[in-house]
Amino acid sequence: MAFIDGIKEKAKSDLKTIILPESEDERTIRAAAKALEEGLAKIILLGNPDTIQADAAKYGVDVSGAVIVDPESCDKFENYQKLLFELRQKKGMTMDGAKEALLADRTMFGVVMLKAGDGDGLVSGACHSTANTLRPALQVLKTSPGSKMVSAFFLMDVPNCEYGHNGTFIFADSGLNQDPDPDQLAVIANDSAASFRQLVDADPYVAFISHSTKGSAKHELVDKVVAAVASAHENYPDLVCDGELQVDAAIVPSVAASKAPGSPVAGKANVLVFPNLDCGNSAYKLVQRLAKAEAYGPMLQGIAKPVNDLSRGCSWEDIVGVIALTSVQAQAE
Repeated sequence: MAFIDGIKEKAKSDLKTIILPESEDERTIRAAAKALEEGLAKIILLGNPDTIQADAAKYGVDVSGAVIVDPESCDKFENYQKLLFELRQKKGMTMDGAKEALLADRTMFGVVMLKAGDGDGLVSGACHSTANTLRPALQVLKTSPGSKMVSAFFLMDVPNCEYGHNGTFIFADSGLNQDPDPDQLAVIANDSAASFRQLVDADPYVAFISHSTKGSAKHELVDKVVAAVASAHENYPDLVCDGELQVDAAIVPSVAASKAPGSPVAGKANVLVFPNLDCGNSAYKLVQRLAKAEAYGPMLQGIAKPVNDLSRGCSWEDIVGVIALTSVQAQAE
């Protein structure tokens, strides 16, 4: 069974309501139809009902099982407007400004729906930037209790791969934080390990990735990773992690035996924490394109309710996978 098939089975066991703001995108309509067909979630599509139904007919798919909410005529609009105003008034939000924001930005509308308890998760980003998804989530939902920061990861499922957990990995941060400092890298590592355990249902082994393994190179970038490992050991003593490790030492047992003997992680890492966004983002795209891996994300962690981004290069099948993953995250809320 492929990794995502297991996630879909989990999603089916306790249906959650997932909001999809980007109904203008063909991939979103196709993904909504497939998620409904497979029984992965209850779906809310934001937009004009006539337009959405006409588009679904044009694409040859059925979204009749979805709830379609048009912000222009929503019977709860005034409630959402008041809620947004109350949440943002200290930042200068007015009632008129709240109305304008809700009508101008469907992602904002969807996030306010989540805050009001009218959905369990939201998936967006097929035709918008990460900032368009993250900004409303942080403004309205804010971080989850105890979270120190929001970060992003890709869940990678590599076919015919003996490394990681049956070819499954988390790559972090691969979508949000450009140059995290050592303490932030430690937070990303701890949160990513928790996400791996939640979604993959397996023990996480966290490798802090570098171009150096255990002092083989000297550079300030290596120093940052070494400091991140020290921070992780100090602040998260139960986290099974190690570094600095080159990628081959992190995932290949024979290389690990040579480069990092005695490491609790080397040779079996399944959570790879990259030193910056350049590395993390490039790594996931290389593995996706060259190894034909399924890449789900960027998944966001640290937000009070499940809100997940999409790559603008995603397929509708990718969106279906993220809907299922978001449902599983919502089950744990």
